[in-house]
Amino acid sequence: MTTQTSARPLSGRVAVVTGASSGIGEASAEHLAGLGARVVVVARRADRLEQLVARIGKNGGQALALAVDVTDAATVRAAADRVSAEFGGADLLFNNAGVMLPAPIEELADDQWQHQIDLNITGLMNVIGAFTPQLVKAAEERGVADLINTSSIAAQNIFPNFAVYSATKAYVTHLSRHLRAVLGAKKVRVSAIEPGIVGTELQSHVTDEGALAWLEGSKETMEWLTSEDIAQTVGFVASLPPRANLQQVTIMPTAQAS
Repeated sequence: MTTQTSARPLSGRVAVVTGASSGIGEASAEHLAGLGARVVVVARRADRLEQLVARIGKNGGQALALAVDVTDAATVRAAADRVSAEFGGADLLFNNAGVMLPAPIEELADDQWQHQIDLNITGLMNVIGAFTPQLVKAAEERGVADLINTSSIAAQNIFPNFAVYSATKAYVTHLSRHLRAVLGAKKVRVSAIEPGIVGTELQSHVTDEGALAWLEGSKETMEWLTSEDIAQTVGFVASLPPRANLQQVTIMPTAQAS
């Protein structure tokens, strides 16, 4: 099993982070690198990834940028091959890429529905399919590996006009439970992180006026979570002793009721 220290509990581990060009993914990549992991940052925006890699390197970490669209299965598999060739494979996967596009269902926003399904479900599956063999192999050799998926409190609760987004995140949570039943016996821990409202770039993609007004109004009643809050949570989950698996973590703004 990998030797760890209390200051750098992820030393010797290789972490792949998708959706790493902004928000939760970006913050998590920096935090995992700070905990000692070599980090592979994956997203479409190569320029943002290179800036992130430079910051990680400046702070004493090691990172590799891979410009990948996770909805392209062949490209994701090629990225996994490169991680295997350069780092010997991943033992920590933070499957974080996603998009949130709420709108009333009667608007028939077909393109937005499909985009959420393609990224939040198909992209998630492409990454899981490409990297799970590496996680299983690493767990055999080192005693532990981690698959952490970003879900949402929307997987559990009802938010008007968020139906398609919420359904995609319910998929993520339920899939994670099933994968844990299979992979846990192989020493691969599976976790779903379910945040409440987090201030990220996701909100800038929202086009529905009602949803935008609801989000803006929520700022008057609560302090939103930050990307760093989620990054700290991911680092904690991955730093637990190999015998311990937080299968589902809900993290909410203190004042968010549901």
